[in-house]
Amino acid sequence: MSRRHPIRRLMSGPGLTLGLTLVLAACSSGSGEATLNAQIATAVRGIASDRFGAKPAPPVLTRAVLDTLEGSFMEAVLESRGNQPAYMFVAARLRDDRPGEIVVWRTEDNITLSLRNGVLIATRGLGDDLLSSDVAIRDGTPGPAGSGARRWQIRALDNKAVNLSGACALSDLGPETIEIVGARHPTRHLQERCEANGPDGSPGGRVVNDYWIDSRRGLVWQSRQWVSPEIGYLRLRRLTDG
Repeated sequence: MSRRHPIRRLMSGPGLTLGLTLVLAACSSGSGEATLNAQIATAVRGIASDRFGAKPAPPVLTRAVLDTLEGSFMEAVLESRGNQPAYMFVAARLRDDRPGEIVVWRTEDNITLSLRNGVLIATRGLGDDLLSSDVAIRDGTPGPAGSGARRWQIRALDNKAVNLSGACALSDLGPETIEIVGARHPTRHLQERCEANGPDGSPGGRVVNDYWIDSRRGLVWQSRQWVSPEIGYLRLRRLTDG
């Protein structure tokens, strides 16, 4: 949704910047709390030599660094906020009375993304957050289960919730091998195209979500998913699957 449309005007207001971390966090066993691994932190920071008076180099993430980690980690990039990556760890795994597993991912500064079978269903800490999203999911199948209705509840001005709806069509764009920090993954590229409507039913714009799924391993390796009219799109990549 690049142009300002009725939904965007209704909900316009300041948003919070996606919190960024320069190091990956490791989860303490069973607690979901973040702990820093000093050795990995040093490797990721890439401190420059004091002899030249250089500023610290930008963090460079390598597969060698990722191979030293235990647990699951994800990279999140918010396109509307400068494309700088944030690194997230698993804070919780949940089940409710609906199909699919909910995984809550968290940054060190407590921004969270909740995904059900790899599909974004909620965010917290971004400002105009996605409070909830209703999408068809099937147990044991990563990504959305098929075409159909989609509903979003968005936080707007004065912390009010705005309900949006849409009709979505899911397409299988075929097999693709993707590379994530030196690791290649065979996937199928699914694309979900939704025509969104505002709270009064008026046309609001188009939402296009992309998922690169690995059915054999039961996960979404990479995705580009819409959050809200003001936040825009998140790009997510699974760095490890531990």
